[in-house]
Amino acid sequence: MTATTKTGLGICGAAIVPGVLGDALLRSMPWGINVLLWIGALALISLALIRWQRIRLTGGGRWLIIPALVFAAAFAWRDSIVLQACNLLAMLSALALAAFRSQAGQVRIAGLTDYVRALVLAGTHATLGVLSLIFGDIHWRQIAPNRSSGRLIAIGSGVLIAVPLLIIFGSLFVAADAAFEKIIHDLFNWNIDELLIHLIWIGFWGWITAGFLRQMLLTKEPAVLSVAAPSLGIIEIGTALGALNLLFLVFVLVQFRYLFGGEALIRSTTGLTYAEYARRGFFELVTVAALVLPTLLGAHYLLRRENQAAQQAFRVLAGTLIALLFVIMFSALMRMRLYQIEFGLTELRLYTTAFMGWLAIVFVWFALTVLRHQRGRFAFGALMAGFAVLIGLNALNPDDFIVRVNAGRTSAETPFDASYVVGLSADAVPALIDSLPGLSDQDRCTTAARILRRWSPPTNFDWLTWNWNRGQAWQAVSVNQIYLKQIACPLLRD
Repeated sequence: MTATTKTGLGICGAAIVPGVLGDALLRSMPWGINVLLWIGALALISLALIRWQRIRLTGGGRWLIIPALVFAAAFAWRDSIVLQACNLLAMLSALALAAFRSQAGQVRIAGLTDYVRALVLAGTHATLGVLSLIFGDIHWRQIAPNRSSGRLIAIGSGVLIAVPLLIIFGSLFVAADAAFEKIIHDLFNWNIDELLIHLIWIGFWGWITAGFLRQMLLTKEPAVLSVAAPSLGIIEIGTALGALNLLFLVFVLVQFRYLFGGEALIRSTTGLTYAEYARRGFFELVTVAALVLPTLLGAHYLLRRENQAAQQAFRVLAGTLIALLFVIMFSALMRMRLYQIEFGLTELRLYTTAFMGWLAIVFVWFALTVLRHQRGRFAFGALMAGFAVLIGLNALNPDDFIVRVNAGRTSAETPFDASYVVGLSADAVPALIDSLPGLSDQDRCTTAARILRRWSPPTNFDWLTWNWNRGQAWQAVSVNQIYLKQIACPLLRD
């Protein structure tokens, strides 16, 4: 039996455990500690299979199982849906790159196309990997029919012969005796629908696990597709980047005039207040910042390496554009500050600001790598920066931060938007309770009622969905239950 066949059989057997665990753990919603338990089990099973098969993994991707576990643990920490979606994306990306580059190759030095290819291949293996495993990797004829396997085959044949005989004679006995009928009925009184649901979920999680293990342990990295990409000279690239630099420069000059010229200048020329002016431009400027990155990467990729002077000219033009972009990003942050002072903080505004912070780090990394002829290091640094920003967001606790910021700015001119913050996740509940004394009577009444209705401790607790902040929210409501009931609107509370 070849090593590939032996490993393939091991994968088929090992995938059953995550399949059963996936059915037992991940059907409980909302996700919490169950995600960490399942990913932890997947990591242990992968390690056991590697040790059993004595597979040597030398690729750089094998270490990415660590951030995958970190982001899985975040499901047992924070309750925000947006944050959990980001954690899920980061976890799946780490697993995809781990499977892609576990056997060989590096993750630290790889192109963006390699990262995109890793995600595509991960989806392909999760969907179709089992078929390749069963019909390609495992050579069934190599499984020698020794004495033990011959006995198993004989036993299996006997079972196949016995089943129809048992059904026929068992049916006759059931019809002949009521007591025997009751015994058989109690023995086989199964809920077929529920059984099918369990089998479907076990099959689903086992299927994608087998595909993941096959990619990580059996699939060699496919050859890089060499596509003859078009190339452009420095004249074409320089003209385009020069025009962009001119446009950005004009916009920057306008920003200096209006953002630092005072509200009177803005109102006299645009008819808008400071806050209205800021509200209009923040998300557009973030979009500009996001589009500059692929523009510069594409220009660098298409640039014909003619001579040193051409590359130096590109570095100057790209560096100037990045410098102007940082001024624009600072303008966007100023707009967000004005926007937040006037209208308060929301998830969209907070996460968009965090995204812009990630972009700032990535542009600095672009200058340190791509513009210094180290393009292969760019993708890994951008990915690690994204992971770092996401870990920072988990540590910040965005929903709690939003409530505390909005509560701290409450005044007659800037009222507290209770209808928005009360719809946030369990992460915000302790801060919401702390902010109740500063609310108006109506807002205090409705907020307390909705807190009681949404976050009172459950009577039937499923430990698989346990989450630290959910537990903190239930505890905060339990401790303050008398106070909340005293101030809550009766109709909304009930």
